[in-house]
Amino acid sequence: MGAAFAFLVVGLCVGILSGMLGIGGGTILVPVFKLGFGLPALGATATSLFTIIPTSISGVISHIRGGTCVPRFGIAAGIGGALTSPVGVWLSSQSPEWATMVACAIVIAYSASTMLTKAVKLMRAQREGVANGAPGTGASTSSYVAPQGARTIMLAGTIGLVAGVLSGYVGLGGGFLIIPLFMQFLHMPMKLTSGTSLMAVMMLAIPGTITQALLGNVNWVAGICVALGAVPGAVLGTKLLARISELRLRFLFGAFLLVAAVLLVLDQLI
Repeated sequence: MGAAFAFLVVGLCVGILSGMLGIGGGTILVPVFKLGFGLPALGATATSLFTIIPTSISGVISHIRGGTCVPRFGIAAGIGGALTSPVGVWLSSQSPEWATMVACAIVIAYSASTMLTKAVKLMRAQREGVANGAPGTGASTSSYVAPQGARTIMLAGTIGLVAGVLSGYVGLGGGFLIIPLFMQFLHMPMKLTSGTSLMAVMMLAIPGTITQALLGNVNWVAGICVALGAVPGAVLGTKLLARISELRLRFLFGAFLLVAAVLLVLDQLI
């Protein structure tokens, strides 16, 4: 009973961060399942991937209602990721535990450094704007015009292809990589990348989860308990998104990823 309650609380926290940051929740769940509940590496990644699906669905519905996503980019990235996530799952099943966890830490740390760098640049730009008597230069969802054309759709799909492999391998939803790449190549403000990324994460997690389930790696009790807390949490997180500035959101996302990467590295060293 105590373990089930703990899973529910974890799920609620995961859902809130998922709705705000556009991650499926795997960035939190893999370390929690591995370090907090003692699941083996493969079980942690598989159960995380399963839990991401209901969490993402809940968040996506709220983002669509709030207009904080670009569906065509999310669908393109989701299709690309769905095609390659089973490849990542297969690679994970062939890898030793330490390799999976180290790979997970590396990709999370990369995303953290990218996001924190962008946050620092935005902070400097805002300060310079204020010093010059101009309004801040933080990106806004209302002023963003999504690029058109088949080329940008293909770019979003390519981002999904890469994220899908890494998602299946390390058991994360893919938002840890999709968000920085969307911001870098499609120049989207983070408040739009959050919802768009979550849409892609929802799609690419499905085939990876099916593959992991067939391999018998999913801990269904833990996954369902976390999902029961994560679904309402994602709705709440989406509502909180409107209350957080772009700058704070970037720092929160980067700092969170950095902590997750450090915890995974420490687990392998101890």
